[in-house]
Amino acid sequence: MKTTHPFSPAHFEFDRQLIERLEGSGPRYTSYPTADRFLPGFTPDDYQNKLKQRQIGANRRPVSLYAHIPFCNTVCYYCACNKIITKDKSKADRYLDYLEKEISLVAEQLGGREKAIQLHFGGGTPTFLSDAQLERLMGILKTHFEFMSDGEYSIEIDPRKVERETMFRLAEYGFNRISVGVQDFNPEVQLAVNRVQSEEETRQVIEAGREAGIKSVSLDLIYGLPLQTRDSMLQTLETALNLSPDRLALYNYAHLPTVFMPQRRINESELPSTSVKLDILQDAVKMLTDAGYVFIGMDHFAKPDDELAVALRQGRLQRNFQGYSTHADCDMLGFGVSSIGKVGSCYSQNEKTLEDYYAALDQGRLPVARGLTLDSDDVLRRTIIQSLMCRFALSVEALEEIHGINFAQYFAAEMPKIREFQQEGLLDFDGDFLMVMPKGRFLIRNIAMLFDRHLRERQTHARYSKTI
Repeated sequence: MKTTHPFSPAHFEFDRQLIERLEGSGPRYTSYPTADRFLPGFTPDDYQNKLKQRQIGANRRPVSLYAHIPFCNTVCYYCACNKIITKDKSKADRYLDYLEKEISLVAEQLGGREKAIQLHFGGGTPTFLSDAQLERLMGILKTHFEFMSDGEYSIEIDPRKVERETMFRLAEYGFNRISVGVQDFNPEVQLAVNRVQSEEETRQVIEAGREAGIKSVSLDLIYGLPLQTRDSMLQTLETALNLSPDRLALYNYAHLPTVFMPQRRINESELPSTSVKLDILQDAVKMLTDAGYVFIGMDHFAKPDDELAVALRQGRLQRNFQGYSTHADCDMLGFGVSSIGKVGSCYSQNEKTLEDYYAALDQGRLPVARGLTLDSDDVLRRTIIQSLMCRFALSVEALEEIHGINFAQYFAAEMPKIREFQQEGLLDFDGDFLMVMPKGRFLIRNIAMLFDRHLRERQTHARYSKTI
């Protein structure tokens, strides 16, 4: 049985003609099946039963925790997150009351103080919370979970809303990773998306974090925003590199004003063309790799000694609702309005409005609105998509042995497309091993979509972003 393939996962090829020809829309596969496939027939009782099943599981792994903080002081026009715009901090006090109820209910079903290996605060703007509110939330979590000393504990930072002292407090609370939102350093672009943020504000937060002991800094940028040009993005990237982040994410802006109301304030005539966006991406890839960053996958880059880059080299890279991770195989408990979790063979998502979220907890029940219990086909395809997106290779022989299938027969409907992608130079398939070729790495979402049965068989109202 083959166990290796001749292409390093760090090797890639930017085939612009191929990208332009195959560009389309599709899921980001932070889960499979994707969240738009979750069903309202999955009830709080279903989720509760899955939580209870962890009690009897042998050698159960530590959990990953996610807390959604939906509040923002101001609206960024590009934003597609579930958020509430307010300056009233007292709303966060009430929200924390309900978060505490939910966390207590979940912990009760787990039947013990579980170990936590990963934590992420997302939003909205998690740093909308005051230092005291952040301390309270961490206290609630630590009451019910034992945080492991070697865990990965991260929080999203808006540099406009964070004082130097807060960075030291975050380190005291146990956070060792920060994700810093920037999007673009150009003042005109910032004005166009209503997020004015100076380089100095960003630098001060990063420097304070490092001084406080934060061991990893990730920087978020977006390409495709209004008024961006090839030259302006090169300047933004140069500024970003001067800050020397450990990780850098370069997201493609998805303009969906019919879905996300704040985007209606963006002047579509000021958006860069598809050709210019590809120029920007091509320039960025070259600039970042020339600077020594490793292309992790899709839109993520990391320094060679970063845990993500190490995991990529060692074949341990994984993917969950927070993106690429080294702990994605853990059950993930999602807390807060609209948050998503994964426990065993199920996904669950909480109510999407504060009113419904609060009402469920007032009734003493888990605020689950929908979810999905995976069948054997879902589990098989999730394994394939995870392997292709994170390791860029799939041992067909091992898959057949574990799942008791004949690959060519089971995936007869997919085989013509596999052969087509093989002819395009995206894949190599010899019957025993399916490998993503260097030029296929930038089209990995297209490759993953090959195995998405739900996408092929059932229509969805979801609007997906461009695959590149």
